[in-house]
Amino acid sequence: MIKFQVNGVSRQFDGDPEMPLLWYLRDEIELTGTKYGCGEGLCGACTVHVNGAAVRSCQTPMSSLAGKAVTTIEGLSATGNHPVQQAWRQVNAPQCGYCQTGQIMQAVALLKQKPKPTDADIDAAMRGNICRCGTYQRIREAIKLAATKPAAKAPAAKPAKTTGGAE
Repeated sequence: MIKFQVNGVSRQFDGDPEMPLLWYLRDEIELTGTKYGCGEGLCGACTVHVNGAAVRSCQTPMSSLAGKAVTTIEGLSATGNHPVQQAWRQVNAPQCGYCQTGQIMQAVALLKQKPKPTDADIDAAMRGNICRCGTYQRIREAIKLAATKPAAKAPAAKPAKTTGGAE
């Protein structure tokens, strides 16, 4: 039994330990924001975070996830308003949009490591994420814009309701 978290929710997996994380996300728990691109870890469409690091989910076996935390595009922000997502919309970065979830997840990981990246930093970090539409200039612009915004914060936990007693 493999125990881990996906977007803050505890999960257990008792299937094939070599099954790629991508198929678990898409087929088992229906988080379809993570896309299948090449299946070889070369295009970046399937990028998610494992313990905060960008990884290719098509090449990440379930056996490697014990005790770890996975974040998908759905887990960045409940409302889709993570600073990188906002910047993506503001500069109209996507064209067809297929690669964009992987691009965004890679960009978030970059900004976590380098909050004020240079063009060279952006190019190096994003090199493995392919955009068939060629929107690389807008992607770079969105990353630079997101770097000027405050980092996204997790929503505060709501206080537990109390029951009973004289309230």
